[in-house]
Amino acid sequence: MAKEEEDKEEKRKEGKKEEVGLTDVPGIGPGIAAKLENAGVYDLMGLAVMSPAVLADTAGVGEAVARKAIQAARNMLKLGFVSGDEFAKNRENVNNVTTGSVNLNNLLGGKGIETKAITEAYGAYGSGKTQLGLCLAVNVQLPKEQGGANGKAVFIDTEGTFRPSRIRQIAEGIGANSEKVLKNILVARAFNSDHQILLLDKVGELIRDGEPIKLVIIDSLTAHFRAEFTGRGQLADRQHKLNKYLHSLMKLAEQYNLAIYVTNQVMANPAMMFGDPTTPVGGNILGHASTYRVYLRRGKQGSRVAKMIDSPNLPENECQFWLTEKGLKDEEE
Repeated sequence: MAKEEEDKEEKRKEGKKEEVGLTDVPGIGPGIAAKLENAGVYDLMGLAVMSPAVLADTAGVGEAVARKAIQAARNMLKLGFVSGDEFAKNRENVNNVTTGSVNLNNLLGGKGIETKAITEAYGAYGSGKTQLGLCLAVNVQLPKEQGGANGKAVFIDTEGTFRPSRIRQIAEGIGANSEKVLKNILVARAFNSDHQILLLDKVGELIRDGEPIKLVIIDSLTAHFRAEFTGRGQLADRQHKLNKYLHSLMKLAEQYNLAIYVTNQVMANPAMMFGDPTTPVGGNILGHASTYRVYLRRGKQGSRVAKMIDSPNLPENECQFWLTEKGLKDEEE
């Protein structure tokens, strides 16, 4: 066993392995790696953030071995602080997906929604949340020089909103092969919150199997959580479950350099005497988890208005766009 671990250490030092897997960690053999994968831990990051007690219980090893394996995984990942310029270099691989509207792209920083981030759009029914998601599912397949990410999209549908006929319209509007575009969108209908959470694990599996997924769309994020947890007595349980789900989403975005677009339902705040009473569901937990938060509403003459509510680097601003047969545009057809 000691010889095997020495060989692994030598291989790492010599840089013979470009990709490091679970079995490269001292003390983690194929059998233990298989048990970890069955428990949903597929990579070094998943191992590094486990506690020794949980790893020992999951893999059937002693706590001393578990502690050593976790420490080794952390050392291999170099989990710690980096300088600001190193962090800037790490963000050079961030991609963007165009919305189709120059105005809305500018509101989102100039190029559309970005990878390694959660972009949330909330608004009343008919405000354009789903239409934006469908446009992004088409546009992500464009080459990078045309505003896409040259990848596939995953559409997790919780409300029965996905329409292939609409995808065909948008694809034809940008001059793309509609059948090919449809083939590159992986759709799943989530029937409850547990199913919705399970589908997120499936996305990771698809990426590891070689699918070039660059965008995950969840329409809507909160529908099942809102339906299953009713009343103030269940609010804490709902928020806890939602919080865990959002952390899994963020980890997925960071780990695989994905763009995450989620839609959110709204409710009316009866205590609001003046102004717009529209309030997003999910409370502060969702507000803090979303990297970019955009409020969509109907505007004048059939237009839609998008307002940037929260962002780490962009000013509060708003813009106007139209929903057309060809997708999101800056002027009415």
